[in-house]
Amino acid sequence: MKILYGVQGTGNGHISRARMMAKHLSLRGAEVQFLFSGRPANEYFEMACFGDYQLRNGLSFVTRNGRINTLQTLRAARPLQFINDVRALDVSHYDVIVTDFEPVTAWAGRTKGKTVIGVGHQYAFGHPGVPEDGVDLRNRLIMKLFAPCRYALGLHWHHFNGPIAPPIINPDEQRQAAAAHTVVYLPFEDQARVTALLKRFPERPFIQYSPQLNDAQCANVSLRKTNLHGFKQDLCSASGVICNAGFELISECLHIGLPVLSKPLAGQSEQLGNAASLRQLGLADTMDELDYFALSDWFAQRRSPTPQHYPDVAAAICDWLLSGDWRSGPALAQSLWQHCGELPSH
Repeated sequence: MKILYGVQGTGNGHISRARMMAKHLSLRGAEVQFLFSGRPANEYFEMACFGDYQLRNGLSFVTRNGRINTLQTLRAARPLQFINDVRALDVSHYDVIVTDFEPVTAWAGRTKGKTVIGVGHQYAFGHPGVPEDGVDLRNRLIMKLFAPCRYALGLHWHHFNGPIAPPIINPDEQRQAAAAHTVVYLPFEDQARVTALLKRFPERPFIQYSPQLNDAQCANVSLRKTNLHGFKQDLCSASGVICNAGFELISECLHIGLPVLSKPLAGQSEQLGNAASLRQLGLADTMDELDYFALSDWFAQRRSPTPQHYPDVAAAICDWLLSGDWRSGPALAQSLWQHCGELPSH
């Protein structure tokens, strides 16, 4: 089977999921062309597993100090470039298009009559029971029209009695003997402000990651430029994690039982919804702003949660994709939750 696989490149969560999918699709002999959009070419890293991948500008959002900057987002959108990229993308020789909320591949498939399958966290939203916070008509339209598909398989931390599968993580990752450090990954925030806040806890060691940083030591804060292997090693040996309310990193923390304090990106409906889900499910703590007292309270009360031990979701989804029985997504989701000891009631 020949697959065109589109991946939203904003942040690292979509790419992390795609790495697991690429591994299993390769093991099954599928012929896959990956296409990424959403960030400059020089900001992608450790991409060898995707082979001769393609890049497009796509659509994304611009942030400033932990909030979406609407004006800069509109300026960066380049709608004519997006339309041209959709029209120019040749999808004729692919059997199916898979999109992890990547808009160029999704719209190219839709406008050219190809089957498009959406696999990703965003496709869980809109189902009854999935918590939403700060969602208005504009947000709903964006979720629906950003990367449309014919068949959708949403991913979330709970099934909410809907056709929603568990997160895609690396099931082989395990929590190591905990060191004293706390991993901090807040890439949408002002990094100098983050460092200054962490330095107010001189007795606690932190490892602060961001694409904007270079490796350095600043008092009790170790600064690290975002990378794959070093980050995973520090994550698995951490005593806790402070991060934005993105989906993939928190999924990895829940899988191995790491305590999390999350701060949703203001104005971003997905992250606001994620924070609402974490509160409702009791899986992690949240804060609305970067705040000394919020961190103090979290350090005083944090406990390691029960590891969720998600199954090998990527392997199951790859088998489902290659089977061609794409209407059976709800049955697939139900079987995966059964592995977790849960079962939707519908």
